[in-house]
Amino acid sequence: MGKIKNSIHGLPAKAYTDQEFWNIESNTVLSDGWTFVGFVHEFLKAGDAIPITIADKPILLIKNKKDEITAFHNVCSHRCLKLVDEKKNVGKIIQCPYHSWTYDLDGKLRATPHFSGTNQHIPKGFNYLDHGLKPIRIFIWHDWIFININGKADKFEKYAKPIIQKFKDFNLEKIKHVATLDFGIINSNWKFLIENFIEPYHVQFVHRTTTKQPLKDHYTIVDGKCLGSGVDVKEENKDKSTLSVSSRYLSLFPNFIIGSYFPNQIGVYLNIPIAPGLTSQKRIIYITEGHNITDEEINVQKKIWWSVHKEDHEICERLQKGRASPVSEKGGLLSPYWEKSVSQFQKLITTLMIKSKKNMKGNRNVKRYK
Repeated sequence: MGKIKNSIHGLPAKAYTDQEFWNIESNTVLSDGWTFVGFVHEFLKAGDAIPITIADKPILLIKNKKDEITAFHNVCSHRCLKLVDEKKNVGKIIQCPYHSWTYDLDGKLRATPHFSGTNQHIPKGFNYLDHGLKPIRIFIWHDWIFININGKADKFEKYAKPIIQKFKDFNLEKIKHVATLDFGIINSNWKFLIENFIEPYHVQFVHRTTTKQPLKDHYTIVDGKCLGSGVDVKEENKDKSTLSVSSRYLSLFPNFIIGSYFPNQIGVYLNIPIAPGLTSQKRIIYITEGHNITDEEINVQKKIWWSVHKEDHEICERLQKGRASPVSEKGGLLSPYWEKSVSQFQKLITTLMIKSKKNMKGNRNVKRYK
């Protein structure tokens, strides 16, 4: 068999396994744009704090006394110790366990015990205002928390305009969280989980028992940083134990995933990149305005989605294992029809990697990933 004319190759194996690639990706792809990091509904009262690590950076999300969720680098200004190491309510202050430096819920430094000697707490010329927690740019879109680590991204409304437009007919202010599926750690690079979600090619093969959405009814969506697919089911399926409705599977680069399932359900996935071959994943199920759902129906949906995700996880973990083969060095092939969204996602990855020279040992190291 001859070579496919105008064949499209995927990213090479090193994009999913190599530590150097991961280091650069952490300082570009996961830092330059708006990265999805959490859910507003998990913060119930002032002092609620959730530490996360993304792009190898410890970050703290916290709710202040004004009911605002803010983001900081999760390190003390004294010796840069990680401040909060588990999800909890910190009360009225954030206190470093090492030397008791203390910050309020707005990140302002409030106490530096004995810093200038016994019972001498404030050295001459030392200004608390200069040494608070370092803030991170944050944006709340409905229930979803985004951060821009390096502070250089466009305003969120401009950055996310394509996906915002696609939900203009939904009253997202009125959606209701009804269930959480926490999948823990997946032994896969985060990009495989995104790529798998945004292409419809695998659905009738991987999900043959859990979905009834024929391949012929699917199409791909490529709109700037909004990538994914859709399916308009032509024939209604009455089987409530499978996913058999018209749906949209969308992403906002780099890691936000949202699905709408007609007529009344939305699902949002939190994928946190941990290491080249590790990602944590959580899914929240919402219902839309004007719709109700019984506990029994919620349990049915949880069972369906748990099964669908486990099928995807097995595939993504096997994709990860396949990258150990020299056959994967050229990245395999992408369908020019069904995997347009994956191709665009990978182009966005590559473009950001190439643009960043500050973390490179010469531009040659990036070009090999094209």
